[in-house]
Amino acid sequence: YSRFLLLWAFKHLSNFVVHTGERRDYCGSSGDPQQPHDAGEAEKSLCRSGHLKKHQQRPKGKKPHRCSDCGKSFVFSGPLKSHQRTHTGEKSYSCDQCGKSFTTFNNLTIHQRTHTGEKPYSCDQCGNSFVSSGVLTVHQRIHTGEKPYSCNQCGKSLTQLSNLISHQRIHKGEKPYSCTQCGKSFATSSNLTLHQRTHTGEKPFSCDECGKSFTTSSKLTLHYRTHTGEKPFSCSQCDKRYYDKCSLITHQKIHT
Repeated sequence: YSRFLLLWAFKHLSNFVVHTGERRDYCGSSGDPQQPHDAGEAEKSLCRSGHLKKHQQRPKGKKPHRCSDCGKSFVFSGPLKSHQRTHTGEKSYSCDQCGKSFTTFNNLTIHQRTHTGEKPYSCDQCGNSFVSSGVLTVHQRIHTGEKPYSCNQCGKSLTQLSNLISHQRIHKGEKPYSCTQCGKSFATSSNLTLHQRTHTGEKPFSCDECGKSFTTSSKLTLHYRTHTGEKPFSCSQCDKRYYDKCSLITHQKIHT
């Protein structure tokens, strides 16, 4: 009886109106409206409609899902679960190429692009490409000069939150990341990773033009410019251009 009830309900749900008011029909490969193959399919559709109703009924601006460890709130339970892994240290998503693990599937996807070389996000000002939209956003601040994160102790402004956190460790004297081989400590995990390559000799970033390898992606990017001739950093006083920001800063001292 309940299976027939589900089929009956599905018929009445097949043309329900979503946010836009557009009518959506359950269609087969032919494009013609069809009934589901069985009650199991109908039940799945009803579940989906239930999620839609919950979504439509959620008050705007509300973040009902709260982390019991730090108090941070989220609109949906999924992001909360991902966030909680930062407290537990759980890393459920592993790279099948190198074995490195991550707390979210999104972070794994971004990491895998370091193996494939895929960089789907491009800067519309200089043409540089990046593995994620977040990295592109941070890069674009080089062009705009935007530094939205300020240190409350010295007033220094930085382009991203992680840089601010690392900077604040200078004031606190914190160096929580230690090398297991020599004991040297660092303020950031990325600096520790770079240091460890002095022990291993690892140079994971290779130029596909000439084969030369580098310890960091930023050094590879600078090297690429020797092939392309790109000089994205220009002096505002004399229009001279440079491969990297450091060379530009050195040049600008001539004017001062």
